[in-house]
Amino acid sequence: MGCQRLLLHTPPSNDYQAIIQSIGRAAAEYLESIVKSNDSIGVTWGHTMAEAARKLSPADNPQENVKVIELKGGVSHSKTNNFAQEIVSKFASAFHTTAESLPLPVIFDNAETSRLVLQDKQTKFIMNKGHEANIALYTVGTVRDDAMLFNLGYLNEDEINTLKRDAVGDISSRFINSEGNIANEDINNRTIGINLDDLRSKEYSILIAGGEQKLNSIRATLKGEYANIVITDEKTAKSLLND
Repeated sequence: MGCQRLLLHTPPSNDYQAIIQSIGRAAAEYLESIVKSNDSIGVTWGHTMAEAARKLSPADNPQENVKVIELKGGVSHSKTNNFAQEIVSKFASAFHTTAESLPLPVIFDNAETSRLVLQDKQTKFIMNKGHEANIALYTVGTVRDDAMLFNLGYLNEDEINTLKRDAVGDISSRFINSEGNIANEDINNRTIGINLDDLRSKEYSILIAGGEQKLNSIRATLKGEYANIVITDEKTAKSLLND
């Protein structure tokens, strides 16, 4: 495994909701223990990230000049909640700052639109802040039917079927295969978010994910050596250590 530390948290049951609540609390506590004044925290969105955001304690964060940056676009016209606004808001409140958000879809219809958007001065400014952030906190998705990215309206049925065949999940909405490599270059070129290579150079590249359904995605993230800290549940950790 390529991570430097594996932080375990034992949930009260094997229920997935209990798992993400438990590791969300662990992630919030760990983050509060490492953040220093002038640090920059890059965040993504999703159910697990929302649990971490809800467990942060603003009164316990006396650090100054902490920056919070959204690492990927979060706008969706779907009725499915991706929790992007809530997460950014709670992180900003907890660290007494104003967050830099990416008010864009995370996946565009074509690569040319994505390329043009990335040339925008404000977008480049925020993307560069994400690149410079010394802390990144993120989760992984799956390619199951209930995967959040499959239900936000970004992808058509053919694309979803292709990803189910070729990918195991996503990191910051960039789909990866079992070896941790980009699974679909076309979709990747349409995606607005941090490049996965940037995660390898972070002082703290913190993956927070657990549960059997996330196991293949976590394995692929570790094979790609994107995370140097993993916060997960005990059962998932044992499976990873037995690989």
